[in-house]
Amino acid sequence: MILVTGATGRPGSAVIREFVRHGDPVRALVRTPAKAAELQALPVVDVVVGDMLRPDSLSAALEGVDRVLMISGAGPDMLETQCTFIDAAKRAGVGRIVKFSGDDHFTGWDAEKFRSTRNHEQVQRYLLASGVPWTVLRPSQFMEAYFEEVPDIVARGELRLPLGEAALVPIAIDDIASIAHSVLTGDGHEYTTYRMSGPQALTGAGVAADIAAAIDRPVRYVDVAPQTKRSEWLGRGYPPPRADAFVELFDERRKLGTAKVNVATHRRFGIEPTTFHEFAARHAAVFRGERAYRSAAA
Repeated sequence: MILVTGATGRPGSAVIREFVRHGDPVRALVRTPAKAAELQALPVVDVVVGDMLRPDSLSAALEGVDRVLMISGAGPDMLETQCTFIDAAKRAGVGRIVKFSGDDHFTGWDAEKFRSTRNHEQVQRYLLASGVPWTVLRPSQFMEAYFEEVPDIVARGELRLPLGEAALVPIAIDDIASIAHSVLTGDGHEYTTYRMSGPQALTGAGVAADIAAAIDRPVRYVDVAPQTKRSEWLGRGYPPPRADAFVELFDERRKLGTAKVNVATHRRFGIEPTTFHEFAARHAAVFRGERAYRSAAA
């Protein structure tokens, strides 16, 4: 059996949908019964309630599990959550843990400088020391992150980010889900790190142009001051630690310039990388404000 933790978040739910598309059985770990309803309606999905921070709640989730895709929220307790879960998975005899991490793909990027990224590095070191066979997935920024800017796109026709002229290499979560499915259902991926990005380096202006083409409305990129954007994020309900982490990350991105495209993992698994133009067209209703999306502030 394969278990996916964090199964109701953006990446976790995308991986679950990929298993459903293939008709492959999968177990989904959720923290509360209230979050289980949508997943329970899906075929081939076994939904189990448990808390990664409470090992005594994970017996049913880990029973008979050979492989795990480990995802949890990126909040201040991520380090404790994932290390606690690794211990529980090891005791349960899990054969491989696939760690969902991240990578901005900039030359000179130092993940140890920031708490939000440093926690991933610390978890990875803990996983390597655990003795459990592992795989690490390191995608770049999600294309879905731009859903967070829909309120300004709709109200002002603006994409407001503290990005300067830096260029990022965003990747579609559905691409990551396809790769994760292949890694979880296939063999020969132990002790391997798969880095992956989208197929283009895009400035804020480039992203705005693709969104404008998708929704057939003008969208202008506005480079805003980091603290101004922090105030806007807080106004949308972001917890202060999350808003602070984003300010730090964007400030570093401004300094480093242009991220490097890396689609070698896509090629390894025979997946055509989704361009941002394709992504924006696919989700035009979201960018027009006509369809809801799951906010990172939730």
